[in-house]
Amino acid sequence: MLGKWFKRKAEAASAAPRQASSDATPQASQGARQADGKPRANTQSGSRSNKAAKHKPGSAGKQNARSDRAQSDRQQQNSGKAASGDANANANGKPRRRSRRGGRKAREQRAEQAPWSLSEYVVAEKPGFTRFHDLELPLDVMHAIADLGFEYCSPIQADVLPHTLDGYDAIGKAQTGTGKTAAFLITVLHDLLNNPVQGERYAAEPRAIVLAPTRELATQIADDAKALCKYTDLHVVNLIGGMDYDKQRNKVVERFVDIVVATPGRLIDFIQRRDISLKLVDIVVIDEADRMLDMGFIPQVKRIIRETPEKHYRQTLLFSATFTEDIMRLSQQWTKDPVRVEIEPENVTADNVDQRLYTVSDKEKLPLLEKIIQQPDVSSVIVFANRRDQTRRLYEHLKSKQVACGILSGEVSQQQRTRTLNRFKQGEIKVLVATDVAGRGIHVDGISHVVNFNLPEDPEDYVHRIGRTGRAGAKGVSISLVGEGDAFMLMDIETLVGKKLPCEPPPESLA
Repeated sequence: MLGKWFKRKAEAASAAPRQASSDATPQASQGARQADGKPRANTQSGSRSNKAAKHKPGSAGKQNARSDRAQSDRQQQNSGKAASGDANANANGKPRRRSRRGGRKAREQRAEQAPWSLSEYVVAEKPGFTRFHDLELPLDVMHAIADLGFEYCSPIQADVLPHTLDGYDAIGKAQTGTGKTAAFLITVLHDLLNNPVQGERYAAEPRAIVLAPTRELATQIADDAKALCKYTDLHVVNLIGGMDYDKQRNKVVERFVDIVVATPGRLIDFIQRRDISLKLVDIVVIDEADRMLDMGFIPQVKRIIRETPEKHYRQTLLFSATFTEDIMRLSQQWTKDPVRVEIEPENVTADNVDQRLYTVSDKEKLPLLEKIIQQPDVSSVIVFANRRDQTRRLYEHLKSKQVACGILSGEVSQQQRTRTLNRFKQGEIKVLVATDVAGRGIHVDGISHVVNFNLPEDPEDYVHRIGRTGRAGAKGVSISLVGEGDAFMLMDIETLVGKKLPCEPPPESLA
């Protein structure tokens, strides 16, 4: 849930909100055929609205140019189809399908309910804090925020939202748990709701894309987006590998798509099969860019970026846990005069997580893990290991001891991962054994303990791991088993979190 970011009562300097431009310039109606021969949606008379100077100073008329370019692309491609005698077929020669317009059910439900007013959600002003009320967000978004009980912005939200809501590009240095997901999702919703499409719409043409390095993280972002879209007509689609391609394609072509949350590989699949067009994308979000770099996804991300309008015609938001030379070079390629926001690690380490480090030999780790799991205060626990084979051995060992456990790693199918995570959320599984990659995107309230069977090789992963517990203001415990091979990684972790992490022998209760 998004709540973990907002429940952190972090202090932030109050920033004066900027109001987005409401200027609009009508555009010519778009072409009658869909780009790449894809299914076209039911159309409306009129024209696509223009955000004029919203995005950046001096950008007036760029939306017109982008729309004109998309229209030209459609006309050229459909001219080719007409010449081949197949103007009514898609790229694969299959009959064209008309797309259903989404949001009708939601509109009908809202029409039956009494209108919601912002006066129903009162949040007192607080020195040093920025309220969501202060940002002049669309009423439907504020309604969802009220349902979720969010009151004050986290530091990165207070710093970045006044700029991104005005259409400026942004690069943010922030780890997991800082509220960056909500920051970019609110920006996306603000833009799409304040600048609706007023002309012809086509299926498979999203207006915003969010790229995430792992399936779990992409799924979590999509769920968060749907929660914030609860009272809008916006349609969110999650495109990730390991799931049925045709089912995902149907979600793209059967309704208007506003927001696509995807892993790079699966979005490339859609692009290569010409099942999606990114020509009308307004906003590109790249989350965990450093992780993308580490996992070798940057070439795919570059390919995706090339499919979108040039950076002068779109808004780009990039978030990374670190600002390395490589990340800064990529940000220069993809953004235009971005606002730069940095949240230092010491501001994101959870104070309500009791961090314990026990010195043990490698052969003592497994028996100690069993004893930790058996403690009465351990209600649910995630055990992190550094390698897939290690997670498999831990899972099989715990299962042989009649422990209700599950496994999340790259060798497990996406369907099985989803089922396992749902069982963990419902309390059917007490122990979840996971790798760092598979564990990213796990946002479950009520996790009492996190156990690091090994210290991670990347210090950032330590921050991510312990952030799985102590969520929503609750107390949490992280236990790290520090063996002979782990000690050399401890110094880097201490440097990152900004404090000494003393190691000690396990207490007598675990002897």
